[in-house]
Amino acid sequence: MVDGRTLLVLALHGYGSNPEVMLRLSETALGEGAIIASLRAPNQHYLSSGPLGTPMPGSPIGYNWGTTTHAAANIQLHHQVVRAISADLRARFEIPARRVVLMGFSQPVGLNYRFIGTYPEEAGGVIAMCGGVPKDWEEDKYGRVEAPILHIARSEDEFFPEATARGFPDRLRAHAGNVEFHMLPGKHRFPSKAGALIRDFTEKLRTRL
Repeated sequence: MVDGRTLLVLALHGYGSNPEVMLRLSETALGEGAIIASLRAPNQHYLSSGPLGTPMPGSPIGYNWGTTTHAAANIQLHHQVVRAISADLRARFEIPARRVVLMGFSQPVGLNYRFIGTYPEEAGGVIAMCGGVPKDWEEDKYGRVEAPILHIARSEDEFFPEATARGFPDRLRAHAGNVEFHMLPGKHRFPSKAGALIRDFTEKLRTRL
């Protein structure tokens, strides 16, 4: 049942994954009290390939949010997808933007930060796991972010080393005033022990409504 405490969580999966996997992980981490929309990234690719990059017979397909080759276009497309789906679901369930939460694992983390910095009025919270802060985050093109941010990193992350990730909170505060950061043990995987942190964070969001 949708009421004044219901959150709309837009869950974005990592590179090579899919919305079904992200939905299952998100449901476990968030618990009750949220409508979860697991978004599929717009680009698809084969997860295994043979000689010369040809697809292997029966290779599974993964999805991604783009590559650095066309970064500007990928950022714009991400913004368009998130805004369109958010607007549709907010209208359908009569949920205001302040109860929208952007939740991303790995690749979309930086895109979500760019989104909230560009459209700070479009969401009331951000949950980021195993991802990075945009290289241009400190630039003036991003606005002040009032939405609370929860960033969860991993101590053995192969893509975002601990030494780098520990600098993320200070970097985020260049535009965001409410940043919560946690370093959990483990490699670049959806942190199974993050559920308690995420549920505590979303409960704090509800008290702000």
